[in-house]
Amino acid sequence: MNKIIRRLTTCGGLISLVVLGFGSGCAANRALSAPSMQPLMTQSKTAKPAILKTNHFTRDRSGSISEAHLREVLAAPVFLEKQARVGVIQVTGQYLTDHELPLVDVPDRLCQAMEDSGLFEVSTEMSADWPADRGISGLRELAARYRSEYLLLYRHRFVDRQYVNGWGWTWLTVIGIFAAPSQTLEAAGVLEATLFDVKTGTILYTVFERVHGEENENIWHHERKRRSLKDKLLDEASKKLADQVVSKTRFLVAARPEAAQSIDTAILRP
Repeated sequence: MNKIIRRLTTCGGLISLVVLGFGSGCAANRALSAPSMQPLMTQSKTAKPAILKTNHFTRDRSGSISEAHLREVLAAPVFLEKQARVGVIQVTGQYLTDHELPLVDVPDRLCQAMEDSGLFEVSTEMSADWPADRGISGLRELAARYRSEYLLLYRHRFVDRQYVNGWGWTWLTVIGIFAAPSQTLEAAGVLEATLFDVKTGTILYTVFERVHGEENENIWHHERKRRSLKDKLLDEASKKLADQVVSKTRFLVAARPEAAQSIDTAILRP
């Protein structure tokens, strides 16, 4: 009997060791496994980001218009008033009135394009010789004299370049120095037209027409030839600029509140 008890005791000890070893192995396996991580709390995929409505750049807030007025201007609808008059005038840098002789034909062509479009009641060129300031205040005063609610401000700018071209080898001959077209005269410029709302002081649009041209000439009378090249470029670009002006103005006419309402009514009508 005692032998049987000793054998059971020995077997029980062995079983205990086996169970203990198995448990230790499981514990070791659990310790080596990668720890589980809880998912991060992120924003729902269906949620849309908030619309930014505030300027957080404090340096932008100093200027001639207050924050409240700036928001009021930007919130207002942009359109062309009915039965309005427009004045066309050439300006210089900084949009100062140009008191030089009005020899350029572009303002006249812009004025005629506005007249033919039927978008304004009256379109007229304006004279800068009336006594007025040369800044924006002077332009608004001229517009008031002409009873024009809008001003179309025109200006052009050019840069010139001159260099010796492939005909320069003729300088090795005496005749080639004076007769060969060894000088390339190059001119690049931009024509600009801006529609200015006189009553609100806001700009409704600006359009540009860029030009470039070059000619090979001899060494004589470069100034006259440069002027002729620029006149040619202005003449060729004036029609394109006028087309841009009329096209942009038609968008402003279509944006009139009553026009938009009539379009919506036509769409909803069965």
